[in-house]
Amino acid sequence: MSTCLRTEKRWRELGNQDRRIQLLIIGSAADHCTEEARTLAYHSGAEAAKRGAIVLTGGLGGVMEAASKGAKENHGITVGIIPQDEAHHANRYCDVVIATGMGWARDFITTYSSDAVIVIAGGAGALVETCAAYLKAKPIVAIEGSGGIADQVKGTFLDERKNIQVFSEGPAESRRESD
Repeated sequence: MSTCLRTEKRWRELGNQDRRIQLLIIGSAADHCTEEARTLAYHSGAEAAKRGAIVLTGGLGGVMEAASKGAKENHGITVGIIPQDEAHHANRYCDVVIATGMGWARDFITTYSSDAVIVIAGGAGALVETCAAYLKAKPIVAIEGSGGIADQVKGTFLDERKNIQVFSEGPAESRRESD
């Protein structure tokens, strides 16, 4: 059974069966997002939407925008939880915008609002969200080969508490080819 399917099963066990899974996709912001990370995020958002998940992001550019676009183009629901205090800062693919006005503290809202997290590349902001998810023992999947924080935390426990191991998964498009 692939990591993705095991994680989906765990989401169902953890979540309320009467609501959709809320999947947070995190990673590189627009100023340091590679084209490869954008493509991986798009496919992750699309796959999440096809499986009926609501896609949560930080609502801005880079991985966040690409994941939102992938979900939106596949008839999914997208939620952008942005650090600014005005909704117009969100990317155009967000169906729902939560303007927190909280700056980086919004990283805890994104994580606490999710049932599971996918990490694609990423820097310090993605690390904060990953650590928050780890402390809450939420399933975390790092997309292998995407770079940044994802490659640094894949397959590990973040500390000696061993709350939950960060899963490592290949890109969504490579899984489809091998299925």
